[in-house]
Amino acid sequence: MKKIKVISVFIVLFILFGISAFAQNNSDKKPQKGFAVLELFTSEGCSSCPPADELMGKIQNEYKDSPVYVLAYHVDYWDRQGWKDIFSNPDYTKRQYDYAKWLGKEPIYTPQLVVNGKKDYIASDETSVRNAVKNTLSKPDNLEFSLEAISINNRLNLSYNVNGISKNTKLVLAVVQKSAKSNVKRGENAHRILSHYQIVKQLNSITLKNNGKGNTTISEPKDFNIKDFEIIAFVQDMNSGAILGAEKAIIN
Repeated sequence: MKKIKVISVFIVLFILFGISAFAQNNSDKKPQKGFAVLELFTSEGCSSCPPADELMGKIQNEYKDSPVYVLAYHVDYWDRQGWKDIFSNPDYTKRQYDYAKWLGKEPIYTPQLVVNGKKDYIASDETSVRNAVKNTLSKPDNLEFSLEAISINNRLNLSYNVNGISKNTKLVLAVVQKSAKSNVKRGENAHRILSHYQIVKQLNSITLKNNGKGNTTISEPKDFNIKDFEIIAFVQDMNSGAILGAEKAIIN
C-alpha cells in the first residue's frame, strides 16, 4: 500500500509540473494582434467630407502606436462641380469602383470608408467607424509581413517579405503625405481652409511571387521628404477585395 501511495503522489506531481511548464511556455508567446486598414474616399468639393477627414485625423493620432493604417483617396468626380481637388486622382475613383463591385455597393459616394476591404461605412459616422476599428483589431492577423524602405536619389527602394500568401493576391504600396491644408475658393466648400490627413499621393501594386519575398523601386512623389511622408503596404485578395495584412515602413 505504501508503494502505491508513493507512485500516486509522483504521478500527480508530474502532471502538475507538466501543466505548469505548458502554461509558462504559452505565456511567453505574444498574443496575435489584429489590424485595421481604413480607406477613405473623399473630395475637397464635397461639403459632407470635411467631418470625415477630421475624424480620420483623430483616429490616426489616437492609434498612432497601434496597427491602424489610414489612407485617404481624393477622387476626381467632384472636380466638375466647381472646384478641382488638388489631390484628386482618377486612379482612386477607379479603386472606389473596384470596391463597389467587390462589396456589391452601388452607386459610389463620398465620404465612404472601407475597412480591411470587407465592409463600408459612412465615414463621418463616428460611432460606427470607431466600433468597426475596435472590432477589427480584436480579430487575429495570421499573415507575417515585413517591409523596409530606403530613399535614394528621388527613388524609394523597398524590400518586402510576406509569409502565408495565397493565389490572386497583390501587395499594394501607398506613398502617403501625413497632413496638409488647402484653401478652397469655389464649390460646396468655398471660402474654407480644409485640413487633410493621410493623403495617398501614389499607389502601386505588385503581384506576389517567390513565396512573397522581393524588392521593388518606385519614384518619389513631388515634395517628398522623410519627415512628412510614410509608406503603408497591404496584401489584398484581388478576387474578394479582402485585405489580409498590412504594415508600415520606416523610411531610411
